[in-house]
Amino acid sequence: MSKKKIKIIGKYLFLAGLIIGIVSVILYEKDHPFRTMAVDYQIKEEYVYPVGLPVGIYLRTNGVMVIDTVTVEGKDGTVKNPTNGRIHSGDYITAFNGEPVGNKSKLQYLIQKNQISPVVLSVVSNNIWKKVQITPVKTKNGEYQLGIWIRDDMQSIGTLSFITESRQFFSLGHGICDIDTGALLSSNEGSLYLANVWGVKKGEPGKPGGLCGSIDYSNQKMIGKIEVNSSNGIWGTIFGNQLKPYQIEKMKVGHSDFVRTGNAKIKFIWKGKPRYYDIEIVQLDTSLTEKNMVVHITDKKLLKQTNGIVQGMSGCPIIQKNRVVGVLTHVMVNHPNFGYGIVIDKICQ
Repeated sequence: MSKKKIKIIGKYLFLAGLIIGIVSVILYEKDHPFRTMAVDYQIKEEYVYPVGLPVGIYLRTNGVMVIDTVTVEGKDGTVKNPTNGRIHSGDYITAFNGEPVGNKSKLQYLIQKNQISPVVLSVVSNNIWKKVQITPVKTKNGEYQLGIWIRDDMQSIGTLSFITESRQFFSLGHGICDIDTGALLSSNEGSLYLANVWGVKKGEPGKPGGLCGSIDYSNQKMIGKIEVNSSNGIWGTIFGNQLKPYQIEKMKVGHSDFVRTGNAKIKFIWKGKPRYYDIEIVQLDTSLTEKNMVVHITDKKLLKQTNGIVQGMSGCPIIQKNRVVGVLTHVMVNHPNFGYGIVIDKICQ
């Protein structure tokens, strides 16, 4: 075979191999789309819309929460503890004789209707489901009691932190817990409302202040649905155009490797106007799961209005060098001009 024919055959083989290689790559990428997406994600900037608006939070609990158990004096004068140690503070009662219980009003109604007959309660204790049989006690005033203090839904005012480009919202920077037990409320359902904040109770050493306002629970004032109550805050879906008047613009995200100690700002919408207040990040430890930052309020206007951080400001976005780097979470009770924050990495995990 001549050298000329060998060269021609070699060219064709090379072209055939090149075509096969290209086709193989295309087919692989078609069957493995996440590979390309992962590469794109690394170079793509992330954005959120920092809000800083006080909002009303309504969280529905999964059943009713047991705050405490107590003794009950019966009609005959004897003192009894109906639970007898089988129900504890922090437990959730989800059903009464098999009938679902969503709030304390229904549970109280079923107790009175049942009267003295033994009842079976469905209880969730430390994520373990169990059934407990209890006999109610009839008191001197004719009421029937199980010897438990209970609480159901929770309402409060907090600050809406930011909204993602997919219209997911984040708020608070800490979980919603029961005020008596300190336990994270067992709920992943609730609503977000516009709040009417009309004043501030200034914070003092040992006495945390707070936002003074009210919440309109009408459908017209509902702006979002709460879907997750985690230890680092609440997540959900925002809807409607209620936030349009505040002209909130998107901003780049600054992750843990970006944030530094030093000057920063918090955003807070006060009396309908977005305001930025000076703070200083004095300590930073991104290895912690919460309270990564110690912040110092340095803005004279904010100090004059509030004496620092007050209850209801939890959730204010922290901004450094035009990036959202975290969220304000707690006040130091004895030093209201100091508080804590959480870096955005920990709340987006």
